[in-house]
Amino acid sequence: MAKRDDLGLRAALADRLLPVLVAAMSFLAALGLAGTLASASLAHSWQSQASDTLTIQVPQPNNPDASGKTTRLAAVQAALAQTPGVTNPQVMSQADENALLTPWLGEDATQLGLQMPGVISASWAGPGSPDALGEALDKISAGTMVDAGAVWAARVAALTSSLQDCAAAVLVIVALVAAAVVAVAARAGLAQRRDTITIVHGLGALDGDIATRFANRAVVLVAAGSVAGTLLALPVLDWLAALAAPFSGQMTGSALSNVPMPLWFILPLLPIAAAGIGWATAQLTVRSWLRSLP
Repeated sequence: MAKRDDLGLRAALADRLLPVLVAAMSFLAALGLAGTLASASLAHSWQSQASDTLTIQVPQPNNPDASGKTTRLAAVQAALAQTPGVTNPQVMSQADENALLTPWLGEDATQLGLQMPGVISASWAGPGSPDALGEALDKISAGTMVDAGAVWAARVAALTSSLQDCAAAVLVIVALVAAAVVAVAARAGLAQRRDTITIVHGLGALDGDIATRFANRAVVLVAAGSVAGTLLALPVLDWLAALAAPFSGQMTGSALSNVPMPLWFILPLLPIAAAGIGWATAQLTVRSWLRSLP
């Protein structure tokens, strides 16, 4: 047997505009959550890879070093091989340097008549930061620069924090807009059924009973819209995960399998959270309206 609808709420809160608006907001919320978790995951991966990376640039690598016994590049490479905490020093080939500089200097930078610096990549496994390494190498080969990946890791962490703050702000805005939409819909329903509700209220119906009727109807519509919006976000998440796969380097199977695991536990909570917002907003809106009655 269908539930009684004495107040005519199925007509007052029709299942058209409200679910569509909530679906759109749930869609945005799902994308915002995915972006937050994905950026945090990528940042963690990048930081772990970059924090122990060293890049050493040796200007005029083929010139004699300070001792005059070998080239500047060979002297720096030999010093790195004997430095505690420095592992796997590798000289970047001319072809690799050209590949990096092609977007700016063309396919062969040597045609410009410039002597390119020698580049050595290594890993840092020593305690603390490798700041003293730059000073030691500069004494062996003046002008040698050491770029520690920890600096870039710190910048990535700061960027990730900013992105997460922005995503949190977006989620708060989406929640406030959802509450406003439910409040407007409840107000419209109250205006449409004003005479009936006024009579029922005058006959002794409690504010809580009337508000609960509205809230229950709002929960049904909001939950349905939120489920639809969350499901619609899945194909977009699959597409975005495929775009981000080259940056994570962990592409296996379908793109959705590379979506951060916590997201699969959070997405089902979106309709629940939306229903809670709808219920609370409808309760507050209806109770406030009823208190204003003469």
